[in-house]
Amino acid sequence: MTEWSRKIVAGDPRALARAATAIENRSAAAESLLKELFPHTGRASVIGITGAPGAGKSTLTDRLVHELRRKDKPAGVLAVDPSSPYSGGAFLGDRIRMLSHHADPGVFIRSMATRGHLGGLAAATTDMALLLDAAGKEFVLIETVGVGQDEVEIAKLADATVVVLVPGMGDDVQAIKAGVMEIADVFVINKADHAGDGADRLEREILAVQSLSTRHDGWVPPIVRTVATEGQGIGETLAAIRSFLARAGAKDRAVANWSLRLREMLRERLLEQFANIDFQAAAAEVAARRSDPYTITDGWLKQIQH
Repeated sequence: MTEWSRKIVAGDPRALARAATAIENRSAAAESLLKELFPHTGRASVIGITGAPGAGKSTLTDRLVHELRRKDKPAGVLAVDPSSPYSGGAFLGDRIRMLSHHADPGVFIRSMATRGHLGGLAAATTDMALLLDAAGKEFVLIETVGVGQDEVEIAKLADATVVVLVPGMGDDVQAIKAGVMEIADVFVINKADHAGDGADRLEREILAVQSLSTRHDGWVPPIVRTVATEGQGIGETLAAIRSFLARAGAKDRAVANWSLRLREMLRERLLEQFANIDFQAAAAEVAARRSDPYTITDGWLKQIQH
């Protein structure tokens, strides 16, 4: 094992920060490092925090970290931000909101730019979660952009997924119908104190949708009410997450999750192989009916077979 890897496993924050930068930049050294670190992974619980913009995901994440640190649990936070249209980097708003943890060596926070990746998850998020796992973080919280149905991408990475909804936003029921129902392991109704009877109505709507279908694993996602700004319901949210993680079948879920992740990794590797292809020119050929998409894609595949 290299000195760099040893420092990361020992929890050295500088070595960890340098590795995070290497992963985000997709440097050649990052892959070798991750191969070395992989035997030291598999202990962290990866928690996805998702939901519509304005639902209070960042505040909830911040409060969950406070609760974990109160229990002396080391934690990592990956805040996946929308890419800046100017620099291509993350807006970094989540790190600004979480400055209260900056002096805590038991917390590592990183904002990552999606760079246009569908699902709101940066391409390097899986690698970053493994890095934090190897560094001894017991919990890795991934807060995603919250851009609608594409948000189901989080289920490919998280051991447990928390869907945050807010009463009266207008798109709450739509979010439930848009495929989020299938990925939620815990529902959080945030800002429950400002909603009048809106929180009750939203809870009834969630229960109504739950009554129409049964998950294959038999789990019925609990509904927790929170006021994250006041720290209310945070302990209950963490307890609900832990209850799901403690269930039987965790090994089967890990296999299913890795099956999804490996497909994603293969897809990304294949796209990297074709980085120099002029997709625009190929699209023009297909649109003009001078060629067909099957011939073109077969030609691309033959390139990597030789």
